[in-house]
Amino acid sequence: MKSKENIHATCISLKNKGILILGPSGSGKSDLALRAIMSRGAKLIADDRVDITLKNQSLYASSPAAIQGLLEVRGVGIVKFEPKLNQKIDLVVELVDNPSKIERLPEPDFYEYQGIKIEKIKLYPFELSALDKLELSLHTTHND
Repeated sequence: MKSKENIHATCISLKNKGILILGPSGSGKSDLALRAIMSRGAKLIADDRVDITLKNQSLYASSPAAIQGLLEVRGVGIVKFEPKLNQKIDLVVELVDNPSKIERLPEPDFYEYQGIKIEKIKLYPFELSALDKLELSLHTTHND
């Protein structure tokens, strides 16, 4: 088991909770992060590449130094934000390309990485309620 691994994802801190956003290129990871930063006061951990570290039976996210504080905003360019340097991951968001791929009443689901399970939700990032659902999920997860 590696102590640090770099994955393709975006990570933000919202209400001091780490949210790891997963999805293929162009799926809306950076867009969702931008909206959370601009309208909900979220802090950027990392965009596009996230360093994951296992510490005390928890997963922590940080940014590779070369891209720290940088967010790609499609149509605008690379934008600099004051980053949060390190954050425990409390929720994983798997982006889907169609809202019909999300169950109306889903059972709890988990993302497992290096033997650690973290609650995971599926989200269509371009719904008007996407940020509301993201924030609501921080209060309804089944994690400790």
